[in-house]
Amino acid sequence: MIVVERIDPTGGTEHRISIRGHEIIADMSAPDGHDAGPDPHDLYDAALGACKAITMLWYAQRNAIPVEDIHVGVVRDASDERKGVYRLTTRIAVTGPMTDEQHDKLIAVAAKCPVHKLMAEVETQIETIAVPRVGDPEAR
Repeated sequence: MIVVERIDPTGGTEHRISIRGHEIIADMSAPDGHDAGPDPHDLYDAALGACKAITMLWYAQRNAIPVEDIHVGVVRDASDERKGVYRLTTRIAVTGPMTDEQHDKLIAVAAKCPVHKLMAEVETQIETIAVPRVGDPEAR
């Protein structure tokens, strides 16, 4: 389970995201927030870049492709987001003494990473449930 909770209920917009034993701070960028961490769109975009990089490394390790470094840049174009179109462009740089064929295979594998598939091919269904408020007599 992932838990997101406000850090300071008396002010500020920062939230702590707890994932297993890890913590990340998320916030809104200025002027609405304090920019104490990436905003939710940044985290969404970063998930794609991280998945591509990790998927390429996993594939390279299992297929003895000599990868030295992987760099994935993600650029967002949210200009049509309200119209239902959210564009992400990834630019991938992979270094190491590999053949052109191995390089091309890694780029192809990146396009098939699980998060890419989730974002592009899968219908995500989200249910939002309110839990009883603390002290609410209906909660008993």
